[in-house]
Amino acid sequence: MLAKKNKHGLLIIGICVLLGFLVMGRGLSTTPLYLNMVDNKNIFTFPIGYNKFHKNQLFNFQLNRWYSLGYTSYEDLVDVGNRIKSFTDWKREMISLADKSIAKNEFLSAAFYYRAAEFYLLDEVPEKELLYEKFSNFFYQTIQNDNVDRFLIPYQEVFLPALRIIPENKSKGTILIHGGFDSFIEEFYSIMRYFSFQGYEVVAFEGPGQGYARRKYELALELDWEKPVKAVLDHFKLENVTILGISMGGWLCIRAAAFEPRITKVIATGHAIDYMKSMGPFVRWIHLWTMKHFHNFMDKMATKKFLKAKDSIPYWMIKHLMYITKKTKPLDALETYINMNDVNIHSELVKQDVLLLLGNKDHFIPPKMLKMQEQALVNAKSVTTKLFSKEEHAENHCQTGNIGFSLDIMIRWIEEIS
Repeated sequence: MLAKKNKHGLLIIGICVLLGFLVMGRGLSTTPLYLNMVDNKNIFTFPIGYNKFHKNQLFNFQLNRWYSLGYTSYEDLVDVGNRIKSFTDWKREMISLADKSIAKNEFLSAAFYYRAAEFYLLDEVPEKELLYEKFSNFFYQTIQNDNVDRFLIPYQEVFLPALRIIPENKSKGTILIHGGFDSFIEEFYSIMRYFSFQGYEVVAFEGPGQGYARRKYELALELDWEKPVKAVLDHFKLENVTILGISMGGWLCIRAAAFEPRITKVIATGHAIDYMKSMGPFVRWIHLWTMKHFHNFMDKMATKKFLKAKDSIPYWMIKHLMYITKKTKPLDALETYINMNDVNIHSELVKQDVLLLLGNKDHFIPPKMLKMQEQALVNAKSVTTKLFSKEEHAENHCQTGNIGFSLDIMIRWIEEIS
């Protein structure tokens, strides 16, 4: 059931607990379907169910991630789960699955197994670049005959990568898609195909700190997301756009909408309005106070702590945060994270129609974030919220487990608002 607040609806707070993997998924039905697209040789289905491919949520979520998007095989992932106990195991098994997929001429699956293989490698490891190239090459080889165009959009003397799909018939409008902390533009391809099949022009892009924009052009994450969005809208001469921000991209898209009137509808899924507010008020105050008054000491302690746990998710996350922000010290990178707060997002300036989506068992974002973000959107034209449940198989981060259902919700909302 959708909850809607018209006019001056309230909303604010989001919290992506980057260090917490608490929810364990249960195996559910593997029956696909909310959509089986047949207008193109690449046919996607969105399987229903968050499966227990691995007992550790650290690995289980990522295995479900690309499976739920329609790219990988249930049988492959069930088989491989028991052989993964470390990041080294993960890379080995994902490369093995890629090789097997190539042997079966399943090149799109191979691409995403290579993507999975590079995922937990640190960015200074040379093999990460090689695996990224394999992922990219197989992906674009597979879709070369699809109705999709690639672009490099001028931005700050370099470029932002973008993909665009034009529907076969008259377009109902334009949907602009981007991710957040660790996604690549190519991961959204099945989502793009879904919206295109529904009659929409779809543009997806990587902004500063993301994918090829960071890897090739060395653009660091910037929180004034309205700037890259402006570049994309200008390039394609777009008006009356629906923007979809996924995961941390939800914070970024709300920030962009606050300053970009060409955005008329906003969809944010799986984000936190203020990432430090995952903590209790006193603990949060202690963290912020010590970082302000004992910055160098805290930075040394953080570096020492993370170096002791190199094969751990906290270490990987802080290293990846340092990479996307182009910071050399952990606390400097964390300052960017801290600045993703309820002040800098400028929810009060958003005047568009807004749809907020969250799973009630999201292992990154507490459910309270949905209400906090809703209450912060005091000047929005309308605010609609949806908290997904286990019964809908969409209770996890960004509705992993039932992505097709969440996309159906988005389309119905867009068309009702329009």
